[in-house]
Amino acid sequence: MSINLPLKKTSFTLDTSGVMGFFGGEEALSAMSTVHLYRGRHLLGWYNSPGSYTVAKKFGQLAKSRLWDGIFPGPNPTPEEMFGLDGKEGPRFIGAFSGTDMTPTGHLAYLIAQKAKDTEETINLGGRETTPGSVSIIELDNVEWHQGDNVPRKKIVHALYAAIPITSSLAACLACAFVHDWLASGLIILGMVSSGLSCLVIGSGKLHFRRVEPSSYAPQGDGFLLMRNDIVILKGAEKQVVSITKGKLVLDMGRIHGEKFNAVGICSLLLLSQFLIQLLLVPRATLFGQIMFLSSLAVSWAYNSFLSSLEKEKIQTDILWKWLNEPPITKFVLPNRTSEAACACFILHAGVDKSRKSSTDFKPKKILEYMIPNDTRVWEAWRKHVAEQVLSKQKIKCFRPIEELVADLDDEEQKLLGQLLEDAEHGYKCYQKYYVGINGLSLDTLA
Repeated sequence: MSINLPLKKTSFTLDTSGVMGFFGGEEALSAMSTVHLYRGRHLLGWYNSPGSYTVAKKFGQLAKSRLWDGIFPGPNPTPEEMFGLDGKEGPRFIGAFSGTDMTPTGHLAYLIAQKAKDTEETINLGGRETTPGSVSIIELDNVEWHQGDNVPRKKIVHALYAAIPITSSLAACLACAFVHDWLASGLIILGMVSSGLSCLVIGSGKLHFRRVEPSSYAPQGDGFLLMRNDIVILKGAEKQVVSITKGKLVLDMGRIHGEKFNAVGICSLLLLSQFLIQLLLVPRATLFGQIMFLSSLAVSWAYNSFLSSLEKEKIQTDILWKWLNEPPITKFVLPNRTSEAACACFILHAGVDKSRKSSTDFKPKKILEYMIPNDTRVWEAWRKHVAEQVLSKQKIKCFRPIEELVADLDDEEQKLLGQLLEDAEHGYKCYQKYYVGINGLSLDTLA
C-alpha cells in the first residue's frame, strides 16, 4: 500500500536560509551553562537542539591541544569560567580584627552581596535622608562545611521539562519515517544523538566548593563587604569568613575527561559536523520533512529559552545559601551613609571579646575611615568622636559636639559637624532597635 505524502504536489521548498533562521545559539549556550546546577540535567539532552554551531565553537575551546586549538580557536578558559561559575569580582572586604583589606574578593563574595541585595529589608523611617543605604548582617557562626563538599544542586523539576522537546523530536522523527522521508528522519535523529551525547559529556563534571583553611590561631573573622551604598557584615570564625571571601566553586571535569578534555573536543566536533550536515541536506528533504525538522527545532528552542530565563546567578546564590545551611540574615535601611557607617561600626564592636588582650586590635576610627574616607577637618573630628563613643563603656552615648572638637572649626563647620553627629546618633539608635533588640543582647554587656 502506497502512502500519500503530505504536500507532495507543491513546488514550494524551504531553502537553507530558512533553516538558518531557526538557529538559537545564545539560548542553547545559556541552557547548556546550567547543566551542572540541576540534578540529572546532563541525562536529558536527547532532543534536536538548535544552535549546535555556536555551542560547538564555544565549548570546543575547553579542549587543550594544537588540534583542538586549530578547530576551535580562542583562549582556553577553565571549566568554571566557561560555565559562569567563577570570574565575578566581589566587593572590597575589610577584616575588623584581622586587618585584612581585600580588593577584590571572589565569586562567592559576589554571590553573598547579591543575596544581601535581594533580601527583604526592614525600612526605618526618620533621619536626614540623602542617599539611603542598607546594612546587612550575616551570621556564619553555625556554618559547618568541609573541603571538597559536593554542591547541593537544584531539584530535577525544571530539568524534567526536557521531556517536551524530547517527545517532540521523537514524534517528528517517527512522522517523517511514517511517510518514508528517511532523510529528514535521519537528520532529526542526528540532532538528538549529538545533542544528547554532548550534554552527557559536558555535564558530567562534579561541582564542589573549595574553601581556604586559615591558621587555627587566627583572630575572629568578623568584617564587612563594602559597596557603593550598602554594607554587608559577615560575623563568624576566620575559617568561615575567609571561605566566603577567598573560596570558590570548582567544576572538576578532569577526573573524567583528563586534563586536555579530549572528550569535550570530540563532542564539539560532532556538533559542528551535525550543523554542516543538516545545513546541506535539510533542503533536499521533502517539504513535510522540512516542516517536521523545523518544528522539532522550534520546540527545542522554546525549552532552551525557558532555561535561559532562569537566572543563573540566582540559582548559584540559592545553592550557596543552602550549602551554608541558610544562615540568618538581618537587613535594614538607613537614610544616609553617615548613619550607615556609625551603625555598622557599633555592630562590629558587639563582636569584641573584651576579656582578651587582642580586643585592642579593634580600631573603630580606622573602620570608619574605610567607610567614609573624606579627608577634611570636619570628618576627622566626626570619626574621632564616633570612635570614642563606640569604645565608651557608658550606657548613654553622647553625640553632641564637645569643645575639644569644635575649637579649631569655623561656624559653618561646627554646624556641619553637629548635623553629622545627629546622623551618627540615628545610626546608633538603629543599632539598638534592630540589632540589639532582634538578637536579644543587653547593652550592659556591650558597653
